[in-house]
Amino acid sequence: MAELLSPAGGREALIAAVQSGADAVYMGFGSFNARRSARNFSDEEFLAAVRYCHLRGVRVYLTLNTLVTDRELPALAETARRASEYGVDAILVQDWGVYETLRAVIPDVPLHASTQMALHTLSGVEEAARLGMTRAVLARELSREDIRDIVAGAPIEVETFAHGALCMCYSGMCEMSAVIGGRSGNRGACAQPCRLRYGWHGKADGNPLSLRDANLAAYADEMAEMGVACLKLEGRMKRPEYVAAVTGIYAALLREHRAPTADEQKKLALAFSRDGFTDGYYRGARGKEMFGVRPEDARWPEEWFGELRAAYEREDLRLVPVRLRAEIRAGVPMTLTAEDADGHTVTAAGAVPEAARNRALTAEEVEARLRKTGGTAFTVSDCAVALEDGLSVSASALNALRREALAALEAVRTALPERREGAFVPSGRIKNPTEPPRLTVSIYRPGQLTDALVHEGVETVYVPLELIEAVDVEKYRGQTNFAAVLPRVWRTADEAALREQLRAARERGVETAVLGNLGHFALVRGMGFALRGDFGLNVFNSAALRFLKEQGLESATLSFELRHEQLRDIAKCIPCEAIVYGRLPLMITENCIVANEFGCRYGKGRCDAAHADSACAAAPELTDRVGERFPVLHAYGCRSELQNGKVLWLADKPEYRKIGLTYARLRFTTESPEECLRVLRAYKGREDYAPKDLTRGLFYRGVE
Repeated sequence: MAELLSPAGGREALIAAVQSGADAVYMGFGSFNARRSARNFSDEEFLAAVRYCHLRGVRVYLTLNTLVTDRELPALAETARRASEYGVDAILVQDWGVYETLRAVIPDVPLHASTQMALHTLSGVEEAARLGMTRAVLARELSREDIRDIVAGAPIEVETFAHGALCMCYSGMCEMSAVIGGRSGNRGACAQPCRLRYGWHGKADGNPLSLRDANLAAYADEMAEMGVACLKLEGRMKRPEYVAAVTGIYAALLREHRAPTADEQKKLALAFSRDGFTDGYYRGARGKEMFGVRPEDARWPEEWFGELRAAYEREDLRLVPVRLRAEIRAGVPMTLTAEDADGHTVTAAGAVPEAARNRALTAEEVEARLRKTGGTAFTVSDCAVALEDGLSVSASALNALRREALAALEAVRTALPERREGAFVPSGRIKNPTEPPRLTVSIYRPGQLTDALVHEGVETVYVPLELIEAVDVEKYRGQTNFAAVLPRVWRTADEAALREQLRAARERGVETAVLGNLGHFALVRGMGFALRGDFGLNVFNSAALRFLKEQGLESATLSFELRHEQLRDIAKCIPCEAIVYGRLPLMITENCIVANEFGCRYGKGRCDAAHADSACAAAPELTDRVGERFPVLHAYGCRSELQNGKVLWLADKPEYRKIGLTYARLRFTTESPEECLRVLRAYKGREDYAPKDLTRGLFYRGVE
C-alpha cells in the first residue's frame, strides 16, 4: 500500500495527522524549510514529535528544502545533525549545497529530492538516484501517463501530491514573490502573489493565476496500484482539523482500495476548497476550469471541526496492537513478554507470586488486569496467560509488570538510531577574477541575432534548443560562440526528439549546452558538449557550485535572488555568470494563460514552430492591481513564461563588474533587434542609453 504523507505544521497538527491515519508526516525544524511561517518545532518539541510518531509506527520527514547562503550553511548543518541524532527518517532537500553538506555531515540519513527540484521526467529521477537519493517528489503538473511512465522506470521511490494547494508556477522555478516583493518562495517566504487579481487589456479584473486545490481522491488507489510509493497531502499552513479531515478520508481510501463516496467528496470540499477542486493535471487537461479562488465569505465548518478535534485529542484513534504472554509460576519472578507487529519483543520480570491464602488468582483476572493499557499508545490484541494453580499476586504487582513491559517496548520502538556524523567544512576562499566579465546574450527569437550585434562583440549567444535550426551558426563561426539552451520544462516522451535536436546542433557546430534542471545531465551525457549551468539550477552558495563542478559543469549562472555582496563572496571554483540585463522570468506555467484567455493561436503542439518566426506578434501582457504589465512569452511545449514588467538595468552600476564574474548576461526577450543592439552598446560603454521602465532587481536588496 502507498504511504500516506500528511503535513505537520505544529504539535496539534502532528497529533491530528497521526491519529487520523497518516503513515508519515513532514515537518519543519529551524528556519530552513519551504513554509517558514508555519509553526515549526523547537529542539525539545522536535525530539518529542519524533518519539510520538515512531512509537505509533509513523515516519518523520524533515523539510530542509530551501536555498541557503554560505553564511547560513553552518547553522543548517547543525540543524541537520540534531535531526539525525533525534532519529528523523529522511530529509527533503532542494539546494545542491545543502545536499553536499548533508552527505558530509550526516551520511546515513536518507535524502529525498523535494518538489522544489522541479523533477518531472524519468531522466531527472534517475539522476537523483545516481546521486544517492532514495525518493523523488514529482512536480504537481504531471498527468497519470507521465507518472506511470516515470514510476515504471524509476530506480528509487516516487512521491506525488494528491491533495491541496497548487502553485501556478512549477515549484522551484517561481521568482514572482521574490522579484516583486523580496520574499523568496525558494527560501520559504512566498507571499502568494498568484492569488491576487490580474487581467488583460490593462484591467486587473480576474484571477488567472489562482489554481483551485488539487483533489485526487478518486485516483488514490489507482496511483498506489501503478506503484507510487507515497501520496502527499498539502497543508502545513492549514488548521489541524483540516489535516485530520483530509488525512482520515485518504487513509480510508488507501486502506479499503476504493474510490471516495459522494459524502467524502463533500467533506473534502467542506474542509477547504477554492470554489471547488481540480484534477486537470492528472487527467492531462489544462484550461480555465482549473482556476478558482476562496470565496470571501467562506467559513470553517466549526461544528464538524469540533467533532474531529475532540476525537483526535483523545489520542486513542491510533493505538499499537501488542501480543502479551504472561507466565506466573511458584517460586520464580513472574514475567510478561510483549511483542508488536514490527517484530519487537521485550520481556519484563516482576514479583515472585505467593501461595494463595483464601482464593487463588485466575487467568481471567490476570488477563483483565494486563489489558488495561489506557493512557498508553498500546492496545492488547492477544493475551495468553500461563498460570500455576494456587497462587496469589496483588493487583499493584500486575499493574507494575504491565507498565514495565510496555515501557520497555516503547523504548525499543523509539530507540535512536546509531548514525555516523561528519564535520562541516566550509568552502575555502578562492580569489575572484579581477577582469571585467565578458558579455553574453540570450535571445528569444532568431531575428534578435543580427550581424551588427555579433560584430559589436558577444562572447556567447544562448539560443533555445528548439530554435537552433533557425539560426545561421555557420555564418558567425569564429566571431562568437553558440550555446543551446535546453527547455526548462519538458516530458519524458519529449526526450528522443530533444536528443535528436542536440545531435543536430552539435553537427552544426554548437559546442556548448546550457543545463537548468537535474534531468538535463542525462540528456547531454556522452554528446561531447561543454556544459554551462543556467539560472534554473538555483546556485545560491559555494557548496552548490562545487557540487556542480563535480557533475561536469564548466561554468554556472548564479541565482539572481542574491545580492551583489553575496555574488561577490561565493567561492568561484568554476567561472560564474549572472544576468545583468533583461526581464527576469517570474513563472513558467503548465497552463498557457494566453490560451486560457484568448484561445490557442496556433493549435496545441504548433506554437513551438510559430515561436521560431521572428515576425510573431507582440507578447500579450498581464496587468496587476497597480497597473504593472507583465509580458507573457511562449515556452517549450505550449507553456507560458511570465516576465517581469520592468527591465533589469545595471549598465550604469560598476558593482557587477567587480564581483568576480567571468560572464555577464544580457537576457533579450521582448526587445526588437535594434533595442538589442542599443543595450549591448550601452553595456560596452559605447552608447548613452537606458530603458524607460527599469529596475535594479534583487542586485542590491536580495530576498528574505
